[in-house]
Amino acid sequence: MSEDLLSVKNLKTYFYTEYGVVKAVDGVGFSLNRGQTLAIVGESGCGKSVTALSLLKLIPMPPGKILEGEVLFEDENILEFSEKDLQTIRGNRIAMIFQDPTTSLNPVFTIGNQIMEAILTHQNISKKEARERTVKLLEMVDIPNAKDRLHDYPHQFSGGMKQRVMIAMALSCGPDILIADEPTTALDVTIQAQILELISELQKKFNSATILITHDLGIVAGLADKILVMYAGKPVEYADVNSIYYQPHHPYTLGLLKSVARLDKPREEELISIQGSPPSLIDVPTGCSFHPRCEFAMNICSKKVPESIEVESGHFSACHRVMDKDIFKRR
Repeated sequence: MSEDLLSVKNLKTYFYTEYGVVKAVDGVGFSLNRGQTLAIVGESGCGKSVTALSLLKLIPMPPGKILEGEVLFEDENILEFSEKDLQTIRGNRIAMIFQDPTTSLNPVFTIGNQIMEAILTHQNISKKEARERTVKLLEMVDIPNAKDRLHDYPHQFSGGMKQRVMIAMALSCGPDILIADEPTTALDVTIQAQILELISELQKKFNSATILITHDLGIVAGLADKILVMYAGKPVEYADVNSIYYQPHHPYTLGLLKSVARLDKPREEELISIQGSPPSLIDVPTGCSFHPRCEFAMNICSKKVPESIEVESGHFSACHRVMDKDIFKRR
């Protein structure tokens, strides 16, 4: 028996379109224990959200298809589950907070009805008990006057409050794993901090594991235990949070870190952005997919795909210059 609550191995999810094959997730792997937080980071279009959706087989098929890999949840491969078996996992054992609460909440049903539906689907309790639990959940996520607001519709809530409702819905059945897909998108900085703090507090209360998907390395420093950096559908670096921040071993990770403002050191120069944009996942560059944007690229980088090497215990990086430590120093 594995000690990991969730173990993902060589996950590949492709989309077959009229324009070509979109290699959205191409060989992703990671592990997660109860109580841990894994942050999946990278620019938009790098495959973070598709990775999360693949874990619960929420990919539209067709055009999508999970080609390879294993998603082991308590040593059972979710990818081999029937649709009926998946219903006992989704929203119950593994729950997801989607990017945009405005489009995720049904505008014609009250907030209370939508949360109660999740509870009644998975729990053998009465409507009265489900209503009482819904009120407690709304109070837990700091919705004022929770008992009265149970009867309100989504349009009567602000963006931050809608996100709190989504968190309450995700936590309604006490999941073992909570997947938060860009939970602070379109929220102002103050509300972002409140939402992230709330997720962290509730994780400790429920002793659950969390997968936090974000494009911003700056917001996960105090939240994550492990970080998976993705680029062009592939994992490029995977390690504990301290190793990623203080000893990065991939040029892309270094570029992401350089673009984040630091408060622990005097600002001596302007923030440095990574030149160019992520490639189309239909036409990924040969060799290392990051080489057209990499300031440390060599000839071999455009010809051969780098293997993921364990630089230190639990720290993996896919770069031809991975052992050249001097180039990865944060300045």
